[in-house]
Amino acid sequence: MFSKLEEVKNGAASNFVIGSSVGDWSGSQHSVSYRSGYPTFKGQVLNGEQLWDLIEGLEANDLLFYTHLLTVCDPVLGDEGKLYVPEDLVSVYREKVVPVASMLTPNQFEAELLTEIRIGSETDGRKACKILHAAGPSKVVITSINIDGNLLLIGSHQKDKEHAPQQFKIVIPRIPAYFTAVFCAQKYPDNLDKAAELAVSSLQALLQRTVNDYKSAGYDSRSSSLEIRLIQSQDDIRNPKTTFKAEKYT
Repeated sequence: MFSKLEEVKNGAASNFVIGSSVGDWSGSQHSVSYRSGYPTFKGQVLNGEQLWDLIEGLEANDLLFYTHLLTVCDPVLGDEGKLYVPEDLVSVYREKVVPVASMLTPNQFEAELLTEIRIGSETDGRKACKILHAAGPSKVVITSINIDGNLLLIGSHQKDKEHAPQQFKIVIPRIPAYFTAVFCAQKYPDNLDKAAELAVSSLQALLQRTVNDYKSAGYDSRSSSLEIRLIQSQDDIRNPKTTFKAEKYT
């Protein structure tokens, strides 16, 4: 399993690959003293010219084009009605990025931006997945949908364009902490619901351990500066127990 924990407040994402042989290349777009959950942070952000230098370096080594590459896209555009990026980038994601993704993992707000529909029900969430399938990705996971006070994950896998996608949901408990988690699974490439069960179960165990540790130490678990108990949760990441089950739609 490849789990990605994302600090969405500054649009940065850190990838943690534990127990998997996953090739990864990361090009940092900024260098800061620490994440923005802390009262103060300093550093630099790459400008367009500096970022283009990195792209040219990849191009010079023929590292930009892979016909066999599976592309997982977490469109970090915003959350809870607030954009983290300039508004004109939304159309870039919609028209340029989504079509080349193999798997897409937006939250509710991002899915609404990309599909241009409001998601107010499970039916809307399933419809949004189908719209995103039509744009390119065969796998779509809307990681957090707030409906009537409940938090849902809706997943959808369309193996080919001739058949309707297989869709499911997972009800996720609310944990009073400022974390966002998304996932990509290598272990079950053709079983998206199983991968989602393991990812949600793993991440919920990790987040619950983090909250419990800080509560026992007398800290406010809702603080944005909590450090995720990643190392202490290695067993939950390597060998997660399925504590949350996917419900398939018919």
